Amino acid sequence: MQNQESDTFIATSTYCYWDHNYTKPSSYQLLCHNFFVAERSDQERSKHADLEPTTNAELKRHTAIHKEENPYSCGTCGKNFRHQDTLMRHMRTHTGEKLYSCKTCGKSFTQGGSLKVHMRSHTGEKPYSCKICGKSFFQGSSLKVHMRTHTGEKPYSCKICGKSFCRQDKLVIHMRTHTGEKPFSCKICRKSFIQGSSLKAHMRTHTGEKPYSCKTCGKSFSKGCSLKAHMRTHTGEKPYSCKTCGKDFLFRSYLKVHMRTHTGEKTPTCCSKQGSLFPLCFFFLLFS
Repeated sequence: MQNQESDTFIATSTYCYWDHNYTKPSSYQLLCHNFFVAERSDQERSKHADLEPTTNAELKRHTAIHKEENPYSCGTCGKNFRHQDTLMRHMRTHTGEKLYSCKTCGKSFTQGGSLKVHMRSHTGEKPYSCKICGKSFFQGSSLKVHMRTHTGEKPYSCKICGKSFCRQDKLVIHMRTHTGEKPFSCKICRKSFIQGSSLKAHMRTHTGEKPYSCKTCGKSFSKGCSLKAHMRTHTGEKPYSCKTCGKDFLFRSYLKVHMRTHTGEKTPTCCSKQGSLFPLCFFFLLFS
């Protein structure tokens, strides 16, 4: 170990740092440092073998890695970062600055990595595959979330009712059922929704668009869930069962109406006048 007046370098087999002056270390100090790094496991050695800070800035970054510090904080949201350039990229999420544009469709992004992932939507590349079911994804984070469908992990829980979700955005949407917030409004009829996808589906009631078609009979639907429910008329699947008598039903709405035979609840007037086992008003309940 070597000490100089201008800077002090401390290195052990597990930890090393220079003082806060961040003065460029001497060759001898770097030699000592690399010696200790070389004594670590193969995994640690692969991380640090080529790590030789040559400037004060690089040395500062290097020291933060060893200390596992996040010295750069966002003044807007308080999130901390290890490097200043990472903080600068993060700030674009607040300023809305989007420097990276797709040459194919013109969509812009705050980070180059986001553009890279987006380009896969044009190329069809899905480099991340599930080893259990084989499903592929554009990005690693999507695969990570997908894996929870196999493990059953639901790390995001509602503090009000305790319901858990595998994705944070699903929890955010769920919370609106408690707060009553409906931030997505139809500009035609002013009806509001708790999530954007519901508004998108609703807009088809105005445009008449029915993009979901049954491959068996050709019938089209405005919602994917409507097609899924319709397919049961072909497959005979009845996933909704009465816990009282065991009778099975195609749709949840049919089960709801059936439960009135057990509870004694009166059938709505509109139903009694239809003269049909499952009259028109049932379809208003169909996907409730």
